[in-house]
Amino acid sequence: MILTRGPLLAALLAVTLAASAAPLKTDTAKSAITANFKQMNVPVAATFRTFSAKLDYDPARPAAASAAIEIDTASLDLGDPDMNKEVAKKDWFNSAQFPKATFVSSEIKAAGAGKLNVTGKLTIKGKSATVTFPATVRAEGGKQLFEGALPIRRLAYNIGDGEWKDTSMVADEVVIRFRVLAGQ
Repeated sequence: MILTRGPLLAALLAVTLAASAAPLKTDTAKSAITANFKQMNVPVAATFRTFSAKLDYDPARPAAASAAIEIDTASLDLGDPDMNKEVAKKDWFNSAQFPKATFVSSEIKAAGAGKLNVTGKLTIKGKSATVTFPATVRAEGGKQLFEGALPIRRLAYNIGDGEWKDTSMVADEVVIRFRVLAGQ
């Protein structure tokens, strides 16, 4: 059987398009990113109200996946308007100069059924570091649910300058938790 050039090119194009999955659309109403820490040894969970996530994930090819997260640092909600204004100031996030915190993956590896190891660059307040953390992924309502936790040290990113460098009031350890629901 001889194929003419037109059908052959169409078949190759169809295979190429099927192999490169479209980026997933994030359902921000059902997604959340929180900062979890201790203040005066009392656990605090604060929610970032504004963020975007660009995820490209095919469960059949996790090594080809990518993730880019952008968080509006002034959107951190501690449950009190005065505290929310305080953490946007220069000593904390300095949101006027550094309005976004970002994470961009450089490698995503399968680590078993529904488990991933994610590596990438985390940038907060102008400071960048390569981080690696575990994540889980599972189907939920026709979409993919990504969940995980990334422990960081806030002082490594100059979050809490001046008098706030003293960790007796606000602990240095912060865990960034995420729950991102995304689909086609």
